[in-house]
Amino acid sequence: MTTPHLLDRPIWNTLATRHKGLAEGDHRARRFRPSVNLFAAARDDGAEAQAALAALMPANGQLGLVEAEPPQPLAGTRVTFQATLYQMLLDGPLAPAEAAHAELDWVDLSDADAPAMLELATLTRPGPFFTETHRLGRFIGIKRGGKLVAMAGERMKVPGFAEVSAVCTHPDWRGHGFGIGLMRIAIERMLADGDAVFLHAYPDNPAVQLYEALGFKVRREMRFTIVERDDG
Repeated sequence: MTTPHLLDRPIWNTLATRHKGLAEGDHRARRFRPSVNLFAAARDDGAEAQAALAALMPANGQLGLVEAEPPQPLAGTRVTFQATLYQMLLDGPLAPAEAAHAELDWVDLSDADAPAMLELATLTRPGPFFTETHRLGRFIGIKRGGKLVAMAGERMKVPGFAEVSAVCTHPDWRGHGFGIGLMRIAIERMLADGDAVFLHAYPDNPAVQLYEALGFKVRREMRFTIVERDDG
């Protein structure tokens, strides 16, 4: 019997290990605290674990699922969004940069930057971002005139793997190479930690070609599903 790859259930495997401190739930199902993210997962497809996952649904919120296979229907919920994602993996060195990014005057972001990070993510929509999403890992950014104009960070952290995420640039500051420069720095940090780096992207996202140029390869297709409570 083939052992499932850890990245086939990335949310469960981050919540049960490296992000356990940000999780709610138990050994059957877990979700990130609502202030951190909407992602949740069950341990497996069994009835007990799936019932525990459904019980984690917030009264007026949503759960986001990312699995290799289409999720089981959850009792008392309805699907509001579903799409295919590419899960892309970089398990070797980054492709050489066309231009050095060491000259970027980037900074490590902290709790004090959280409101600015949320504002930038809300404007640019790089993916789900909440008031405490920055607690998922290290985030770096570029500021101009005291205002955060670009950032990149970390999201899921499965043993041996780390996800680069929240790469975004304010529309007024695009075209300067900030996003790719910050992304490379974030990836190099994760590689230095001994992690292979992964990310998720919609197949029609033009950035997929950029990720491939960096050395990422599509590992497999994933299914992204958002569910909410159905009281009907």
